[in-house]
Amino acid sequence: MSRRWWAFGAAVVTVAAGLGVRSWTGGDFAKYAGDALYALLVCEIVVMVAPRLRPAVAAGVALGLSWTVELWQIAGIPTVLQPLFGSTFNAPDLFWYVVGAALGWILARSAWGYRSPEDI
Repeated sequence: MSRRWWAFGAAVVTVAAGLGVRSWTGGDFAKYAGDALYALLVCEIVVMVAPRLRPAVAAGVALGLSWTVELWQIAGIPTVLQPLFGSTFNAPDLFWYVVGAALGWILARSAWGYRSPEDI
């Protein structure tokens, strides 16, 4: 299976997981699981756009984009974009984006058969 299709399938599962977490749980668990799943989804989208990237690069790009959006909230995201990107900066979110990007890296390495350190 091509990396694009793998990433698309993983993105569908990630969105379903995010909806499930929101439906069946609440509070901090739902919020922070949502943050991690958001970064994982961004990683999967990066792979769909650029399937030749190594897993670590895709995860790094996803982490950078996630952090950028979170830090953008300090400056003030336009009201029309707030439903998509949020409106309030929350420092712990930065950690949970690392968790999501790391999960994306691990899943991509596993799915694509990377085994040695030089394949990172």
